[in-house]
Amino acid sequence: MSAARVFVARLAGCTVFDPAGDRVGKVRDVLVVYRKSHPPRVVGLIVEIPGKRRVFVSIGRVSSIGSGQIITTGLINVRRFEQRGGEVRVIAELLGRKVAFNDNTGDATIEDVAIKETTESEWEITQLFVRRPKTSASPFAKGITTFATWAEVHEKATAGQAQSAEHLIATYSELKPADLANALLDLPRERMFEVASELPDNRLANALEEMPESDQVGILTSLGDARAADVLDQMEPDDAADLIAQLPEERGEQLLDLMEPEEAEDVRLLLSYAPDTAGGLMTTEPVIVSADATVAEGLARVRRHDLAPALGAAICVTLPPYEAPTGRFLGMVHFQRMLRYPPHERLGTLLDQGLDPVRADTSAAEVSRILASYDLVSVPVVDDNHRLVGVVTIDDVLDYLLPDDWRSQDSDDDIGRRAAARNDLKTGSIPLPGTRRSAHGES
Repeated sequence: MSAARVFVARLAGCTVFDPAGDRVGKVRDVLVVYRKSHPPRVVGLIVEIPGKRRVFVSIGRVSSIGSGQIITTGLINVRRFEQRGGEVRVIAELLGRKVAFNDNTGDATIEDVAIKETTESEWEITQLFVRRPKTSASPFAKGITTFATWAEVHEKATAGQAQSAEHLIATYSELKPADLANALLDLPRERMFEVASELPDNRLANALEEMPESDQVGILTSLGDARAADVLDQMEPDDAADLIAQLPEERGEQLLDLMEPEEAEDVRLLLSYAPDTAGGLMTTEPVIVSADATVAEGLARVRRHDLAPALGAAICVTLPPYEAPTGRFLGMVHFQRMLRYPPHERLGTLLDQGLDPVRADTSAAEVSRILASYDLVSVPVVDDNHRLVGVVTIDDVLDYLLPDDWRSQDSDDDIGRRAAARNDLKTGSIPLPGTRRSAHGES
């Protein structure tokens, strides 16, 4: 194996391959243990394999690190990773930690860590890339950077204490929401709260949407009321409603009062429906246009980068107003159908005549059967006056069908759960979690 030093922050996201060249997963962190008179020793890598499971790969099973990829030898143990006492995750716990130089020349912050193979299959931390405090009052100024060996510095905080989350957040900057959620959940609880508090509102909102409800509540509770309301504003209304429903009623009302009025109105509407109905599953922000809108306008609307794929699969056509609850619902136009017509064609002439909307009180089981029977990605939801109030998308149904702890389930159970879900769709015997509180009390 090459004896060149490797910077840990650059390993994050690198692909891991087995000896045959098949992809195993991606590196999420490096695990080290402290030693009394030597630099910390690398014991292995934390690798995320398909199914979002994180496993431990011993450094002795790594045959090559370089060129953005890692080669392992033989099979790896796919048992879920559990951190042991004395082990330290470099990215999650060491980056951002404060150190002081032993020669009394000042303090610095660890921005990256270099590891190197010292003997056959033995790796250790050889250098720290650190940044000293800035000396200028300018808000754009930064301190100088330098390299230091482990022996030249000592930590200002004991292992396990909180440190600046800035560099860890930078490492997570390119992760997708589901991967960011998993990365946060892998952190020690206090560290998770610290990093969550420093994430931008929209990034934290996206990550919360991918977490189990108990962890959502824990993070939201750790935030101040004003910050929590800002994060809820950035969440999809249905996800925000599900989260608020898990809070004590008084706390939920406080947060709703602090949210933007339009966002809070959508959430209150969703909370008024039972959780096992179309109204309880739907999102209130579909793409809505008039019958006179053209194909070109419709395609421009679904081209928005912030639009979820399921919502971009079809456009709702209504009479004014064009925000839920709208004027009378006229129909839907599917994305594929728009592609078959010239840009100037009016969407009112392309409505899917075979798709009927469901009422807000339609059962979740019936909505699921409609989506499955007609191979739909979404189905419109109307009120008693035939006004569009939202759409139920396939991901809304999947979130409902899967058990509450599906994000943390081992992938060994996936086949059985999928088979059970398919059987539920066919028979209508869908379990009713009953996790959302209605406006009139517990459902």
